[in-house]
Amino acid sequence: MNPQELSDRLLHFAARVAKVVDALPNTRTGRHVAGQLIRCGTAAPPNYDEGRVAESRPDFAHKINIALKELVETEGWLKFIVIGDLLTRKRLGQVQDECSQLCRILSSSVATAKRRRRRPKGSDEE
Repeated sequence: MNPQELSDRLLHFAARVAKVVDALPNTRTGRHVAGQLIRCGTAAPPNYDEGRVAESRPDFAHKINIALKELVETEGWLKFIVIGDLLTRKRLGQVQDECSQLCRILSSSVATAKRRRRRPKGSDEE
């Protein structure tokens, strides 16, 4: 998957999260979770895109790590929604799976960027 495809995938995921937010019940808990979820669930795409134009490898790793942290938070809120019986596991299963996949992809990208940044200058290894 190239960077543009990942960016598009993150944007589609954020749109799906927005639909989950709209489906939450209009209760005190539902509104609280909705506010938290809309923020973290839509934060990964712009942070990833900012990382794509980073000024350095450490800056890239930092921005991608922020996107990852937002996805991890999203994953937690999606679990809470099911545990709290706000929406069903069936309703959220595909969104949860996509979030988990995106977390793994970004986690791998962060690890690679950090590993490459530690290599001594002039190293031929990639």
